Formats: sequence, C-alpha cells, structure tokens
Amino acid sequence: MDTATPQDTGRIGYRDAVEDDVPVLVPLVESAYRGDSSRTGWTTEADILQGQRTDVEGVRAVITTPGSRLMVVERDGEVVACCQLEHRGDAAYFGMFAVRPELQGAGLGRLIIAEAERRVREIWGVGEMHMTVISVREELIAWYERRGYRRTGQMTPFPYGDERFGVPQRDDLQFELLVKPLV
Repeated sequence: MDTATPQDTGRIGYRDAVEDDVPVLVPLVESAYRGDSSRTGWTTEADILQGQRTDVEGVRAVITTPGSRLMVVERDGEVVACCQLEHRGDAAYFGMFAVRPELQGAGLGRLIIAEAERRVREIWGVGEMHMTVISVREELIAWYERRGYRRTGQMTPFPYGDERFGVPQRDDLQFELLVKPLV
C-alpha cells in the first residue's frame, strides 16, 4: 500500500493536541481501526477486534500525562490524523497512529511518521523509537519495516477481558515490539 507517493496532501500542519481536541480525536482513532468505516482504509483491525479502540479518558490521558503528547495532523485546517508520542528514557514510544481511512495509501502516513521521529529527536534527544503492533498484522508490520523499524520478537500479551482495548475475535493476539534507531 505504500507504493504511492505523497499526493494531494494539501497544506499539512502539526501541533500538540489539547483537551478541546478530544471530541474530534476519539472518532478519528475509532474510524481508522474499528467498524465498517475502518474498512475504507487498509489499517483496519475490524476482523480481529471489535468494540472500541480507545475512549475519551484514554485520549485525554495521552494529552495530559507528563512526558506524553498526542500530535495532531491537520490538512488545510482540518484534523486528518494523529499519533501518540511518549518519552521513555532513551527511547520514545509511538502509538495511537490514526489516519482518516479515505486518506490512507497516499503517502500521508510516511510524512507523519517522519515528522514524529524528527520531533522526538529534537524534543527529547532520544536515540530510538519504539512501538507495539498486534503480531498478526503482517501487512502493517511490513509497512513499518519499510520505514526502518525492525521486529524484535519481544511479545507482550494482549489484555484479554479488558474491553477498553476491544473485543478480540481470535485467541492468538499479542503485541510485538518494533524498534527503529533514530540516527
């Protein structure tokens, strides 16, 4: 899906989210991962997880927790994407990455992740970016590998029974740590 070059990206701007953004960001994240709307894009988890991906409290916590930011991406003044950036010692954590489904596959994600990597180097001086991806998401992991991330084989169990993270549709879900040196 990443063969496209950034096209029709419009005027892109980046900023840190504020609490007033929560009502826009929760549905954005949900639309990129869950339900029928997510099937428009290629990052959907709808076949492996149902229920919510996040909620108001989860998004608000990312915005308000010290050492954590939610980077908002606007195109021509409209919110079109976001990602979580969290300072974790010598590394930064990248998560809650959501691009509006109808805009996926046109190169916007590449621009966003490059900006996120630049920001964490500049703001926190970290040498690595970490993320966790559900290990059965092979296409998504391959996309990150093409961006320079490597699989570590380090797995964390999926939180079965905690519906804040969704309702699993299979019993083999776990998170794999991906790492990229930021040099």
